Amino acid sequence: MEAGGLEWLLVPMQQLVSWGAAGAMVFGGVVPYIPQYRDIRRTQNAEGFSTYVCLVLLVANILRILFWFGRHFESPLLWQSIIMIITMLLMLKLCTEVRVSNELNIKRRSFADFDLSYFWHWSKFTDYVQCVLTFTGVTGYITYLWLDSSLFVETLGFLAVFTEAMLGVPQLYRNYQNRSTEGMSVKMVLMWTSGDTFKTVYFILNQAPFQFSICGLLQVFVDIAILLQVYLYSYYPQKPVSHTAHPASTKAL
Repeated sequence: MEAGGLEWLLVPMQQLVSWGAAGAMVFGGVVPYIPQYRDIRRTQNAEGFSTYVCLVLLVANILRILFWFGRHFESPLLWQSIIMIITMLLMLKLCTEVRVSNELNIKRRSFADFDLSYFWHWSKFTDYVQCVLTFTGVTGYITYLWLDSSLFVETLGFLAVFTEAMLGVPQLYRNYQNRSTEGMSVKMVLMWTSGDTFKTVYFILNQAPFQFSICGLLQVFVDIAILLQVYLYSYYPQKPVSHTAHPASTKAL
């Protein structure tokens, strides 16, 4: 009777824990961007945040969704990708509006110009949407043609998670260029680190495709490197390196 009573109690508890973990996977990835979004909105300055972070996450999550069509994985991971794409588009919209409002007498650039020196430095949010839709259409069509190839599907899965693992690299490089982490939300990076650690453990325990676990570990290492930059540039301030003027360098990464 006692064992039966414990089982009656443990089953719903395990279910609740499972639901909680799934919910954390779906929405936990977007939480780190809330403080950064609020900081940009409050200061009307997006210089400290690299919008290439948005590019990396958009590419990674679009590829992950396409990977799902070739090899089904857990639904929370699929929903996480959908929520993340929406979040990154909102971040891009805010950053673009703030950047353009702070620019004076700057020639407007668009996706239709096909000028690589201004790639991802366009003047309107709709240009970013056009780029994302174009990428989705092209990769979606290629995936449709090669969906029966297991090699292609596994490669697609690896590219998806490897791209996401590189998430922090644009921010890492931007901090290195500036010799400072000013304008970057430390809360965001701390949440990255805790979220990526949780996510990697979740992948391992739920036996997700091996690509997920390997790249999750890589992501944690990049997060730690950025936190080391925060410590280094806070306690040992350095002069920024001077760069030769370049059309793309005048824009926010």
